[in-house]
Amino acid sequence: MAEHIALFGEAEKGAFQTAYYCENLQQLVDFLGNPPESSYGLHFAVQALHFGRPILFFRVQEEGFSFEDYVSGSLLLSHQSQIQEIAAIGIPGVGDTHIFQLLEPVRSRYHSILLTTEADLFDYLSAA
Repeated sequence: MAEHIALFGEAEKGAFQTAYYCENLQQLVDFLGNPPESSYGLHFAVQALHFGRPILFFRVQEEGFSFEDYVSGSLLLSHQSQIQEIAAIGIPGVGDTHIFQLLEPVRSRYHSILLTTEADLFDYLSAA
């Protein structure tokens, strides 16, 4: 059984505050469409799928800023009982320490690593 990757990001379509389970690129396109400009979440999803990792994708209205969408996704991950392992949680576009802290219990529960961009990591580290 492959370890899953949980990702937060913007998408062309799909409901907010919903977890989309995808095992291949066709499912990803069917559920979420194309990535908006300046968005990284779906790009991370494509990479994960190419490496054979199934994903849970949480659509957010604006990467890094839609706090309610991150709260909802965090709660859904916290109560997830069907998926035993989440290798990583991807939060591209996030430099907000509150979002990092919000996801810490989930990350800790699954012993997951965080996936982010270099610029977002710099923002997070320089804010601390």
